[in-house]
Amino acid sequence: MKDKKELLRKIKFTLFSISAGIIEIIIFTILNELTSFGYWVCYLTALVASVIWNFTLNREYTFKSTANIPKAMIKVFIFYLIFTPASTIGGNYLVKNLKVNEYIVTGISMLCNFVLEYLYDKYVVFRGTIDTKETKK
Repeated sequence: MKDKKELLRKIKFTLFSISAGIIEIIIFTILNELTSFGYWVCYLTALVASVIWNFTLNREYTFKSTANIPKAMIKVFIFYLIFTPASTIGGNYLVKNLKVNEYIVTGISMLCNFVLEYLYDKYVVFRGTIDTKETKK
């Protein structure tokens, strides 16, 4: 039963992450194609929007957590204090200096974010509060 529950949790996280990824790509594409903003502005704007979306859905439906929202958001903010500069500076370097396509770089960043965020959410952000939210019957 526990294995089934964890598999379902991973599936939900994946589906919500895909929806956040779609939001991120749409916003990134709009900004990248319709403005003269540099890569990092487009990426950061899209990333923030997708993080807020993903956090909200995963807290409520994937981890079913009653964790204090401000405290949980601070933990997520700490994650992104490390991930964002690394992915932004690294991504900008790949795009500007190595001439890697910005969509490939964004996809790589999104994949890294997906794996790292799941682990961080499960073992740090929602640790001890997973499945503490009552579900309506």
